[in-house]
Order: sequence, then C-alpha cells, then structure tokens
Amino acid sequence: MNHYPWLTIIVIFPIFAGLLIPFFSPKGNKTIRWYALGVCLLEFLLIIYIFCYQYQFNNNYTQLKEDYNWINFMDFHWRLGIDGFSIGLILLTGFITTLAVLAAWPITRNPRLFYFSMLAMYSGQIGLFASQDILLFFFMWELELLPIYLLLIIWGGKRRLYSATKFILYTAGSSIFILIGALIMAFYESDISTFDFHTLIDKTYPMELEIMIYLSFLLAYAVKLPIIPFHTWLPDTHGEAHYSTCMLLAGILLKMGGYGLVRINMELLPHAHSLFAPWLVGIGAIQIVYGALISLSQRNLKRRIAYSSVSHMGFVLIGIGSLTNIGLNGAILQMISHGLIGASLFFLSGISYDRTRTVFLDQMGGIATSMPKIFALFTSSSLASLAVPGTSGFIAELMIFLSIVNNPNYSLVSKTIILVIQGLGIILTPIYLLSMLRQMFYGYKSSEISILYFRDAVPREIFISICLFIPIIGLGIYPNFVLSLWDNKTDYLLYQSFYHKL
Repeated sequence: MNHYPWLTIIVIFPIFAGLLIPFFSPKGNKTIRWYALGVCLLEFLLIIYIFCYQYQFNNNYTQLKEDYNWINFMDFHWRLGIDGFSIGLILLTGFITTLAVLAAWPITRNPRLFYFSMLAMYSGQIGLFASQDILLFFFMWELELLPIYLLLIIWGGKRRLYSATKFILYTAGSSIFILIGALIMAFYESDISTFDFHTLIDKTYPMELEIMIYLSFLLAYAVKLPIIPFHTWLPDTHGEAHYSTCMLLAGILLKMGGYGLVRINMELLPHAHSLFAPWLVGIGAIQIVYGALISLSQRNLKRRIAYSSVSHMGFVLIGIGSLTNIGLNGAILQMISHGLIGASLFFLSGISYDRTRTVFLDQMGGIATSMPKIFALFTSSSLASLAVPGTSGFIAELMIFLSIVNNPNYSLVSKTIILVIQGLGIILTPIYLLSMLRQMFYGYKSSEISILYFRDAVPREIFISICLFIPIIGLGIYPNFVLSLWDNKTDYLLYQSFYHKL
C-alpha cells in the first residue's frame, strides 16, 4: 500500500502542472482554464483515491508517511503524512480549490499567471496539511504567500495595492516567528537538529522556554486564523480580492492557523497550551461578539462577510481551548463547515457584484425579482451561516457550546460569563445576516443601479453553489461522516498530550 509516493504526488502535482501553463498561448484563455480545471479535478480524484483506498481508519498514528532525505547538514527531510485530522482539511482543500478555479471562469486578464498562481497555492496548502516536519511546515506556510499576493495585486479592486501590501506585511512578518520557534525546538539540548513531529512530541522543555515557543507560534497563527487584534488585514483583503480568491482565503487559508494551533501548539507544547487554553476561550468568546458587531456596521457586502468570518473563527478558538473531546471535535468541524459556507457566501457576493457593479448594501435593494435564483442561493447560504438546525454550522457550534457547559475546568461563574457572551454572539449573527439579505434583495431597486434588468445565475454558477451547499446540509444531517475521521485522533491527542504527559 505504501510502495507509491502518493502524498508527494498530490503535493507537487499542481505546481508542476502549472509550470506548463506559460507554454500556452496568452490568447488561449479557454484552453488555459480548461487545463487548470482538469489539473484540479485530477488532483482531487487522487486525494479521494488516497482517502478511500489508502487510508486506514482504525489507527491513531500518522499513515502513508513518506520520508526522503533533502538537506543532509541540517537533517531537513521531506516528511509527509496524513492522519484523521489532516485528511479532512486536505479533502476540503481539493474541493474548494476545484470550485474556485471553475468560479474564476470570467477571468480574461493574464490567465496564464492567474491559473498558475491558483495551482501553486494549491500545492502549498496541500503540502502544509500533509507536513510531518516542522521546517517543511514553515516552507509550505511561506509558499502560498506569493501566489495570494499576485492574485491580489493584479486582479484585485481599486485599493488592491493597499490590501496586498497589508496582507504581505502581516502574514510574511508573522511567519518568521514560526521559523524561530521551529529552530529552538529542533536544536534544544541536541547536537543534531531534528524537525520531525514524531521526535519533537517526546521532547520536554523548561516551562519558561515552552511558553516562549508557544507564543512565537501563536503570533503567526493569530494573523492567519485570525485572532483579534491581528485580524485587520482580512476585511481589506476580502474587500479587494476577486471572489475566486476570496473562496480560497475563506475556505482554506484561515484554516491553516487553526490547524497549526492544534498540530504544533496543542500536540507538541501541551504544558503551555494548558496554561493558555482559558485565554483562548476568553478571546474566542469576545471575538464572536466583536466580529458580529463590526459586521453589522459594514456597508460593503464583502467586508460584512469577512467580519462574519472573524466572528465564526471565535468558535474555533473556544473549541481548541476547551481541552475536551467534544470541543476539539467541534472546532475541527467548525473549520470545515466555515470553509464551505464562507466560500459559498463570497462566491455569491462576487456574482452579485458582476451584475450590480456595486458591493455597497445601501446601493442595492429590490434585486430579488430580477435574480430569483441568486436570491434563493444567497438566502440558503446565509441561513447556513447563522447555523440553523440541519446545517453543519449548527452541529459544530452546538458541540463547542456543550464543551463549555460540561467542562470541569471552569467554575460556574466562568461558564456563565463565557456562555452569555457566546450566546450574545449567536443572537447578533442573524441580525447582521438577515439585515444583509433585506438590504440586497427586498424593498425597491436603488437609484444607484442604472441597469434595469439583471441576468440570473447561469448553470455554471448554480452548479458551484449547489456543490458547496450539498455538504453543508449533508454534514448537518449526518456529521459523523467526518467526525469519525478524526475521532480516534482527538482521543489520542488529548490523552497523549495532556493526561499522559502532564
């Protein structure tokens, strides 16, 4: 089963296939986009093959591990592996990226560079979720920065230079702290460096040093997740990026921070994580309310959805900080759920802009009669975002809510405060989402919109929306389909990292 380097293939295939794109004619937009879509589909099929035929569900440890010596003098290996935690996010990456490439169909400006950037980003994200070497993790973390910067600076809106510069300063500047933490962990009390996750998990550090390493990693994740106050790049980036890029940002990029928080901070630095867990819960609760309130005040449709992402990521922080099985399971499910819902909302906001030529809510209104299909799809995704029963968001938020209710680590007063703040955020969510729908689709058509008739969603757009919505409903009805992937892993992680090591 392990004779073939399946993980190496799925990591390098998109970017190597993308290297052929410059040989296409610059005027062959149709050929280039079909080629890019074919690469994404083939990559997604390879991921599904690994999931269905190569992955064993009854093992808590990393499977399909591949280890190739890369740089001898510093013991830098090409170490890849998957487990129950990473396979779910790898599947999400393949699914969202394929649909994002299909969503980018209208792009005609410099299509060769655009689709190459999409495929390079694809490799970086798959590589990060499959990394079993902390230096390789940093390499993949950095790999996806340049493609996103190009997608912003070339195909962004009027303020694209500002948003792209802010994005690269925040993300590249914070990334250096991953490298610092990785080098300290690798060389501490060792003449020979080791970056292997399975070796580092057995290392112990003085508490002061472990706290410093933990904070170093946390700062990088705080930007990507994002955690307030390091979130301000997100609404600016979403506000200017093309909606296909927004699908990748909301659907996958934000999940890299949550993944790193569990994979490195929680698994490799359990003592420090147990100290900072209550702070993560507190910040997460505040973030839910903060994101909802700021979202409600936004006139820009895409910025409103972006701040809703900040709010929803607060649930991930609470779940990870709860130090409970149900909370950690809920946090991982919330990452996948938000990836699907966020990608859907940004896609629909983008195709709405293509028709109205505005992203300002007070310049819309009354467009439901002209675009009933988009109205129905937008309403369905908005209801999923506010976590109505039957959607994946409801299950994830309920699990995180219960992780605090039944948590023995908090007093009754602490539980009450956290739950009240969390409940307030849940109340605010339908307010800003339903207000958004009212301003866009109900009432009279705004005089700011000069076009009297809008073409409704075309079959390609309906297909993308339905593809995103089906798993949202499917996971809401039967969440165990994905919870079973990482359930053994979370049990093992909590036992190995806390009850056993502490």
